[in-house]
Amino acid sequence: MDFFHSQETLTTFEWILRAVVAYFFLILVAKAMGQRSIAQLRLIDFAIALIIGNIIAHPLSDEHLGLKGSLTTTVVLVVLYIGSVYTILKFPRIRNLITPAPITLVKDGEIINKGLNKARISIDILLEELREEKVEDVKKVALALWEADGKLSVFLDPKYEAITPSTYNLVTEPFDLPKTIIKEGKIELNELQQLNKDEGWLINTLRSQHQTEVSNVLLATIDRKNNLNLFLYQ
Repeated sequence: MDFFHSQETLTTFEWILRAVVAYFFLILVAKAMGQRSIAQLRLIDFAIALIIGNIIAHPLSDEHLGLKGSLTTTVVLVVLYIGSVYTILKFPRIRNLITPAPITLVKDGEIINKGLNKARISIDILLEELREEKVEDVKKVALALWEADGKLSVFLDPKYEAITPSTYNLVTEPFDLPKTIIKEGKIELNELQQLNKDEGWLINTLRSQHQTEVSNVLLATIDRKNNLNLFLYQ
């Protein structure tokens, strides 16, 4: 079991203490860096992913480092992570501390400079985020919020919202997700059975209506009205 230990090892307690200190230290650092630095990830998710990735990488790349410390530290961090998630769910005050409330960046077409400073982003970043949401004019925005995971939620003024069938109380057909019955030249038999159809029906339909074989089909889908859509290999 020599591979499991390094020549100079810490005690188990020292490894646990090191993991606890590193965990909370990284959370504080990430919080100080601002929400932009952890875009797409929650604060504790960012911390745990970053720490564990580094912990596991070192002993795998350095033959002089043992696995005992890394595995001990990883277990402690996972326990801390689960405990943090549970604490956030049960205690609103701690939840607000770790997962801050959304920051208002735009309200009624006006940019809130205090919000930009609090979120630590510039006008350029705000405009970039709005462009990604297909919003070309700040004046069209009723409300824009900078979320805890570093994403921008945008709500347009109602007069700029797209017209939908509900605007005119139009009756629409229910949503229908077409089923995939051929994928990469192979028939999806389970899907066919759910549609009360068999392989023979599919082969005959391809030959009679589309003059092709199953092996030529990259993707084939069918909707509730039995409309068959084909995508052939090109």
